[in-house]
Amino acid sequence: MSIAVREITCKSALTKTGGFLSTYTHSMQPYKGCVFGCPYCYVQALPIHRYHGGSWGQYVDVKVNIAAVLARELARIRDKGRSLRVFMSSATDPYQGSEAKYGITRKCLEAFIIHQPDLLVVQTRSPLVRRDLDLIRKIRNCVLSMTIETDDDSVRRSVTPGTPSIKHRLDVLKMAMEAGITVQAAVSPMLPNNATRLAQLLDTNCHRVVVDTYFDGDGSGGKRTEQLGIRALYDELGYANWYHGAAHIELLGHLSDVLGPDRIVFGKEGFNSAVEMISFPKENCDPG
Repeated sequence: MSIAVREITCKSALTKTGGFLSTYTHSMQPYKGCVFGCPYCYVQALPIHRYHGGSWGQYVDVKVNIAAVLARELARIRDKGRSLRVFMSSATDPYQGSEAKYGITRKCLEAFIIHQPDLLVVQTRSPLVRRDLDLIRKIRNCVLSMTIETDDDSVRRSVTPGTPSIKHRLDVLKMAMEAGITVQAAVSPMLPNNATRLAQLLDTNCHRVVVDTYFDGDGSGGKRTEQLGIRALYDELGYANWYHGAAHIELLGHLSDVLGPDRIVFGKEGFNSAVEMISFPKENCDPG
C-alpha cells in the first residue's frame, strides 16, 4: 500500500478546544491524516477527512511550517499571561512514519521548551517517540500518553494491523519511566484482552491508566462507532462478545486490584484530568 505524502503550510498551529477535551485550552495536530489507519478512528467522520479526498490510512499531509507558527502563538499567549494546556494530538498521531523524516513534532517540542505550557499531553501509539524523550523531559508539565489498547498482539494485528506492536510500545513506556517522565497508558479504545495480564503489564510501566470504550468515548454513545462498521468487524473476527457497553468492567476491576484505584481513571473525565498528573505521587509506582 502506497502512502500519499503531501507537504502543506498552515496559518495556525493551536486550535481552541471544547467538547471531549474541555479542560484543555488547545489541541494541536502536526499532521493531517494518519497512516496507522485504525478502523474505529472518529476522524473518519469529520470534515477534515471527508473533504480531503484521500482514503483513510493512506495519506498524510505534513505541516512543514507548524513549528515556526507554534512558536509565535506560544509567545503571544505567554506574553498575555493566559493559561496554556495543550493536547497533542487528537486527530492524528504526532509520531507516525513521516515524523522520522520531517521531525515536525520534535521541532514543536523545542518550541514548548522555550515557552513552557501549563500542561502538554503527548498522545501517541508510536515507539518513535523514544527519539524525543530527551526533549519531553525538559518540558516541566508534560505527560507522555501511550495507547495500549490490549495485551494481545494477535488482537492488535486483527483490528489495527497498521500499528506498532504492543511490546515495542511497552518498551518505550519503560524507557520514559526510567527517564523520569510522567507516563500514562491509554487503553483507548479498549480492545479484547486478558484483563489480568494487561493489568500486570501496565503496573510497572506507567504512573496511571486511562480506560475508554467505543460507547463512552466516541462522543455519541457508540453511534459513531456503529456507523464505522466496528460491530460488523468484531462479528467477523469472532469478538462479538466484546462489543457491548459493559465490556470494560472486568478490566477496571483488575486494574484497580493491581495498580490501586488512585491510578485508574475512565473516559472523558479521565482524559481531562491529566493536569492532576503533574503532581502525581510517582513514588507509588516502582518502575522496576
